[in-house]
Amino acid sequence: MLVAVTLVGAQAQSLAARVGGAVAALAGPARETTPLGPEAIDLVFEAEAPAPLHLAVKDAVADAAVDYCIQPWTGRRKRLLIADMDSTIIGCECLDELADFAGVKAEVSAITERAMRGEIGFEGALRERVGMLKGLPIAALEQCYAERVRLNPGAATMVRTMAAHGARCVLVSGGFGFFTARVAKAAGFHAERANTLIEAEGALTGQVGDPILGREAKLAALEQECAALGIGLDQALAIGDGANDLAMITAAGLGVAYRAKPVVAAEADARVDYADLTSLLYFQGYRETDFVA
Repeated sequence: MLVAVTLVGAQAQSLAARVGGAVAALAGPARETTPLGPEAIDLVFEAEAPAPLHLAVKDAVADAAVDYCIQPWTGRRKRLLIADMDSTIIGCECLDELADFAGVKAEVSAITERAMRGEIGFEGALRERVGMLKGLPIAALEQCYAERVRLNPGAATMVRTMAAHGARCVLVSGGFGFFTARVAKAAGFHAERANTLIEAEGALTGQVGDPILGREAKLAALEQECAALGIGLDQALAIGDGANDLAMITAAGLGVAYRAKPVVAAEADARVDYADLTSLLYFQGYRETDFVA
């Protein structure tokens, strides 16, 4: 089969020859070498499978600030994007930021970190953290969004480019609909799914609506969206950073860990540790000239 090795980062072009030589020892010389942008390059090899090439590429890249993806060349442009929101599409954890307005950020952030690392259950951790927000005025949510929530670099370009080329893009968050509705619109997602904060008399009650959208619900969203499109899971791309994203990341045809916790990075097909979210476009073979700003 044809296997694509995509390098993304400031040193991608200069490392191409080293990576190509390392892989050639296993699969023969690259059949194609294609620059995709100033900081991205594709190398295509004939190989029995992608897996044996990983160690060669990892060793060749070494400690360079370069992200890479190794996958079958055929079918790598995906028809569905399923993306986590907090610390993936946006640069913060909304619940932690709301906790700052309630004066309990340190306590809530500590629980968030443990949940994202997979050390404690997501559902229980969510209920505990939301309970600490009881009495927070609803106006704080709007202030939090306006002052603290920003799209991560490349997020809107990634989503809008995939959408322009026919992919469906869905934001799936263990956070809250108040934020996903706004972030989905800002980035260009077609749809969003999230949890619901219960409010009464202009303030949060400290409760979250049932059922809670967590790890299994994210996987279900992936499966449902694929079924609605009439495609297999192999035609989907999933990206996230925390343990509650792991099921959808491992089930999707291409699962990507973005600035992720170790438990997620270890299981994902590819990692984005250095470059921005347009890396996911390069991984699919898009050229920079294809990007929609």
